[in-house]
Amino acid sequence: MGVIIAADTGGTFTDLAAFDRETGRLSYTKSLTTYGNLVDGVVDCLRKASVDLREADVVKFGTTLVINTFVQRNGALTALVTTKGHRDVLELRRGNRPNPFDLRYERDPVLIDRDRRLELDERMDGHGAVVRPLDEAELRSLADRLRAMGVQAVAVSFLNSYGNPAHEARAVELLRQWLPDVFVTAGTELTREWYEYERTSTAAANAYVGPRLNDYVQRLEAALRDRGFGKTFYLMASNGGVFSVERACEQPVMLVESGPVGGCIGASVYARELGWDKVIAFDMGGTTAKCAVLEQGRFEVKSPYYVGGYARGFPVRGAVLDIVEVGAGGGSIAWLDAQGRLEVGPRSAGSDPGPVAYGRGGTEPTITDANLVLGRIGAASFLGGEMALDEGGARRAIAQKLAIPLGFADPAQIDEVAQGILTLGAATMAGAIKQVTIERGLDPREFSLFAFGGGGPLHSAALARELNIPEVIVPPEPGIFSALGMLLADARVDETMTFVRPLDAETAQEMLRAFDEMETATRAALGRELGLPSITFERQAQMRFRGQRHAMHTTLDADTTLDGVRKAFETQYRRRYGFAEPGAPIEIVSLVLTAQGRIDRPALESLRPAVATEAPKSWTTRPVYFVEAGRRLETPVFQRLSLPVGYAAAGPAIIEEYGSTTVVGPNDRFEIGDLGEIRIRFN
Repeated sequence: MGVIIAADTGGTFTDLAAFDRETGRLSYTKSLTTYGNLVDGVVDCLRKASVDLREADVVKFGTTLVINTFVQRNGALTALVTTKGHRDVLELRRGNRPNPFDLRYERDPVLIDRDRRLELDERMDGHGAVVRPLDEAELRSLADRLRAMGVQAVAVSFLNSYGNPAHEARAVELLRQWLPDVFVTAGTELTREWYEYERTSTAAANAYVGPRLNDYVQRLEAALRDRGFGKTFYLMASNGGVFSVERACEQPVMLVESGPVGGCIGASVYARELGWDKVIAFDMGGTTAKCAVLEQGRFEVKSPYYVGGYARGFPVRGAVLDIVEVGAGGGSIAWLDAQGRLEVGPRSAGSDPGPVAYGRGGTEPTITDANLVLGRIGAASFLGGEMALDEGGARRAIAQKLAIPLGFADPAQIDEVAQGILTLGAATMAGAIKQVTIERGLDPREFSLFAFGGGGPLHSAALARELNIPEVIVPPEPGIFSALGMLLADARVDETMTFVRPLDAETAQEMLRAFDEMETATRAALGRELGLPSITFERQAQMRFRGQRHAMHTTLDADTTLDGVRKAFETQYRRRYGFAEPGAPIEIVSLVLTAQGRIDRPALESLRPAVATEAPKSWTTRPVYFVEAGRRLETPVFQRLSLPVGYAAAGPAIIEEYGSTTVVGPNDRFEIGDLGEIRIRFN
């Protein structure tokens, strides 16, 4: 019985949580993310938390390395090997134009330039039969060209390989022999779906980030080994589970949303434990705000995921938690556009230099600066007093960069400008919540808002009022909640296979046989990688009415008869779109198998904070600006651990803790729940 550790590297802060199963002690800390070497931030957290890695049994990591590599375009020099005549698939993409009225519209550049997209004269037909065999001599010549180019990674994606991956597998095997220092990957190692562009894009993306992720893992292993950790560790995948190091190094693109999903996992565990059927998980960090919908403790997984957004980005085929992310974090910069209008984000000050208040050289005002100026954040109590904030600097930056140019020269008007920053940021965040609810046929008024991250509890009450959400829930230690969620994460693998068939009795039986084969292969792979004694499976099918272009995930329960599958799809379709024609022909597009295995983790009750047993007898106050009142109100400031379970009070109130601050408005009421959560309700 030892220590379980989870670390989450975010855009501004690196968070760490460690649970000692023998003592029941939970340790946690935060450090500014170190962009030069992401491992340094993790090591600093280990030092600050006084964690002895020699006592650790399980270590889990989440990282923004993959997504940041795509955003910053600083990945490996990558080449593509593809079927003759198809080198421009990445460039052609899809023919849709999502922004038809944007005269300056253009997509993001491709990851692999045309001179590094090479063709091989091989061919499979649409049924997986060999039309033209793989010419290994030609491949050897091509390998020599790749070596001369000095490429660091190679993606192999052949036409129709989803039906028969033999050519891809052989090409990858030989290229790995001939180019031992090059990261080589194949599209069918990542997805067996039939979409040629999406499969090629996924392979290219995997190769592009492969060398960097492998280097990161090697540095992590060295740092852990140097501190006495000799066991295996796991990396957080985008599907809501953890991957083995082996699988993560082979499929690094599946870690594209590695960081944000930890909090959603924690939210799902809390939702199941406390019986919340409908929850919106809302995470606001230093760089972005993210939200996802949980129903009956479950979250949706989507594919494809678009890096850079649907309008301009590129797709990755693979299971990614259905998160909507917007550029509205604590470090989001407030600025004036060419017409002199106030804008907020998406550009962020990050951790270096960070907001002006951090005193690290930042000059542009941010959401964090606005919160500080308005009294919502305490200058001396930030991060438990570890990091003093410069309120005067934040105020001067808002005045000089925004207030005076906007015509608010009176110092008394600074509060109005600072509140304007928060109002614009909240509008962006509310838009993200609408995307995961209203735009998908869900009513946010039927949900609770589960808020975490350093900034989530600061803004959640305002967002709930904006969207008529009746209740806000703030879990214990929201500032490091993504790391806490990783403590609770299990292993998870999602496998998808193209299976285009009309839904009839014969197809239903064929589908069951295909699922059985997928389960056998996945069970063997997870047993080899993780040695898990027990694995559970969930079966889904992507289905659509015949003649439609898009398919919808449908969970298949125990009733896998023809009528049972049809009923499941029609019920899901009717819920999403409001109508489903009974008896209309249905088509299966692909089969999706989710495998989950329990990784050693603490019980949720053991993470309950050690709070006071009686109501606090005293507290401090400070003037805080509330937009509801249009002025500053003298507001009680509570320390969260001083509030016992069952304590309730009316707002306004500020509740401070390490890593986060909860704001309760003057017309709101809060109560401390059974697991130490804060529940805010509105009048």
